[in-house]
Amino acid sequence: MGKTKELSKDTRDKTVDLHKAGMGYRTIGKQLGEKATTVGVIIRKWKKFKMTVNLPRTGAPCKISPRGVSVILRKVRNQPRTTREDLINDLKRAGTTVSMANISNTLHHCGLKSCSARKVPLLKPAHAQARLKFAKDHLDDPEEAWEKVMWSDETKIELSGINSTRRVWRKKKDEYNPKNTIPTVKHGGGNIML
Repeated sequence: MGKTKELSKDTRDKTVDLHKAGMGYRTIGKQLGEKATTVGVIIRKWKKFKMTVNLPRTGAPCKISPRGVSVILRKVRNQPRTTREDLINDLKRAGTTVSMANISNTLHHCGLKSCSARKVPLLKPAHAQARLKFAKDHLDDPEEAWEKVMWSDETKIELSGINSTRRVWRKKKDEYNPKNTIPTVKHGGGNIML
């Protein structure tokens, strides 16, 4: 992220004048209410360029303000299936015009990626309690008991097209957060279960 604030030219000039008078970084910082590291940066810049005016920054300025970024992040956290178009429209209503690349880059800088939503079984609270009870009951079973269990698997073949992949904005560790998953059920039409 960029700088949070810029010091006024008067403050920078005072910093250089106090340094010329022989004061140390910490003393100057205490007197002006700034950190010693900030004072050091100002003085090193003055020694190198012989001026205290800020040089123009490289690159294009950020189109989305810090407040706009927090609005985007709040919406994505509450509704991970939000599309980039929705975010663009929200910013447009707020008076900021941005492209899809701006939205993607902003979300990537905040550690979010567009990922396929994980499909998990739709569990009611009773199902979750029954699974937890089963796991606790069989926690200490010996390995030989599990060798007698027959494990099976199943696959679903869609007859009427394919289920569209839905995407969510999430961090890597949040893939099984209920907001970021698609509940699935074993009944319905248009497919064969094998």
